[in-house]
Amino acid sequence: MFEWLAPALIALFSFGLWGFFTKLAIATIDAKSALFFQTIGVMLIGLVTFYFMHFKINLNIKGASFGLLTGFAYGIGCLFYLIAAGKGKIVTVVTLTALYPLITLLLAYYFLHESLSVKQTFGIVLALMAILFMSS
Repeated sequence: MFEWLAPALIALFSFGLWGFFTKLAIATIDAKSALFFQTIGVMLIGLVTFYFMHFKINLNIKGASFGLLTGFAYGIGCLFYLIAAGKGKIVTVVTLTALYPLITLLLAYYFLHESLSVKQTFGIVLALMAILFMSS
């Protein structure tokens, strides 16, 4: 029934570790070096996953283009997240950047014409208020 729950909880825990390990890395190396090693880590996970899944590439141009854009956005986001983590308090940086779903929601609303309920809109307002509370 909740097939998504276990993977979502593992992702939640992993992203929590990612935020914590970021601060440890940035304390000893610069952001660009941290991004380099993070990228190697992501590549290793990808290669192991592809090996065990007997991966065969799908060459749909549209899907591949969006996949590349996903990687570019992720890489740029990671670089600037690492820079911010090196200059600010990790609690504030993680909280602010964890609001990235708001960007996705707004893009989905305007370009994919997905709707937002009153309850979801209220949740967005609360998330924005959380940033104010966490940053002070």
